[in-house]
Amino acid sequence: MSYVRCQRCERPVCPECQRAAAVGVQCVDCVRDQNKGVRTARTPFGAALTAGAQPRVTQAIIGLCVVVWLLQQISTQVTIDFSFFPPYALSEPWRLLTAAFLHSPSSPLHILFNMYALWMTGPYLEQLFGRARFIALYLVSAVGGSIGYLLLATPAYDGTWTTTTVGASGAVFGMFGAFFVVQRRLNRDATQILVLIVINFALGLFMNGIAWQAHLGGLVTGVLTAAVLAYAPRTNRTALQVTGIALVVLLLAAAYAIKLSTVPSGSGLLA
Repeated sequence: MSYVRCQRCERPVCPECQRAAAVGVQCVDCVRDQNKGVRTARTPFGAALTAGAQPRVTQAIIGLCVVVWLLQQISTQVTIDFSFFPPYALSEPWRLLTAAFLHSPSSPLHILFNMYALWMTGPYLEQLFGRARFIALYLVSAVGGSIGYLLLATPAYDGTWTTTTVGASGAVFGMFGAFFVVQRRLNRDATQILVLIVINFALGLFMNGIAWQAHLGGLVTGVLTAAVLAYAPRTNRTALQVTGIALVVLLLAAAYAIKLSTVPSGSGLLA
């Protein structure tokens, strides 16, 4: 028999069901009823604010990229089947996304740099946007990077394509752009991320083997998507964010379709 009573309903409470209150203890039923009326704390962009939450999406993306890179070491077919190669990308559009999870099999620095950059930006953005919004931001930025390369890159002098493109750089630049938008939206200093964007983009312009076109595409897409997420008004925020992201996706799809329709037969751009 319990001699301790809930301070709210005054029913007897066993030791296992006691919950500390401001004065005395409460039963689990009263605590549950009180919690129903408590509004969930949210970030300025609509994500539930949970103390100590781990950046699970960022960790999962990094883990997936590492696993895929290891598979690339085992079989070259992984790179062949899922990399971004313009002649195949126009007939196999999934390569626009899958290439972002591959990296140069012969260069550990490639994946190390991209994953480090993602770890520096991902947890912050994931916390502010929430997991679902962050997933959308990352994937749309990855596709935007591929679209940017498809639109801006040029084949060899004889009109043929001889190299493939892999890497999360387009998506990472999307995170850079999103970071900048968030800082501006929150009235925080954005100088450091702006300098980082300029330096890394400049490296792509002056160093061989770096697809600056993908960097630009990812950056622009990341800025647009983040702006949709960051500046959506509180009223009907989620619906407006979903609609805005859908419009960005449609814009990318339109760019892809226009590129496909303008490629002449026998140009070397269609496999």
